[in-house]
Amino acid sequence: MYLSKVKLNWTQAKNPYEQHRALWQLFPDRPNDDRDFLYRVEQIVKGQGASVILQSQQCPAETESVELLAAREVTFALYEGQMLRFRLRANPVKAIKDERKGERIKNGKTFTRSVRVPLIHEEQQRTWLARKLEGCASIQALNIQKELPLNFYKKRENRSGKVQPVLFDGVLMVENVNAFTELLSRGIGPAKSLGCGLLSLAPG
Repeated sequence: MYLSKVKLNWTQAKNPYEQHRALWQLFPDRPNDDRDFLYRVEQIVKGQGASVILQSQQCPAETESVELLAAREVTFALYEGQMLRFRLRANPVKAIKDERKGERIKNGKTFTRSVRVPLIHEEQQRTWLARKLEGCASIQALNIQKELPLNFYKKRENRSGKVQPVLFDGVLMVENVNAFTELLSRGIGPAKSLGCGLLSLAPG
């Protein structure tokens, strides 16, 4: 696994969907691959650009259009009972049935389609995170910070949208090394293509 620091210019940074497209350029010659990287914008300055932390399975390559500041391979020496500080920008949501979306058929059964709605209360967000970590780690301390909505626009689809992220900072205890390692790799929750889901760790 690799951790990198990346600088995006303002054109790339101002639309979360364009952030994702720009970061793909660090992994050339992979037009049909699934995304195997996670990222989090650490700072964004209007009119200038954004500083980004990038976690990837492959080492990113330098490119003329995206500024790669640093990249290093990392391994996590994890063990059960280990206490770690963490940071996570996530998009806590729940799915509710919406009859306006119609129905779908799966395995011969008919279901009402559902939509995702944000969880806006801290207790709901805390419960959501605990559930995502279940079987991997347990929360020992937690601070939740509400953030501004992420408004995005997909030019190819002529479609706009919005997600409501929150920033989790806290301390966790590793309970299952293998499951936790897998969780680190795949990320937590939806909206990963908009900079959510990257779980960053530091010694507790």
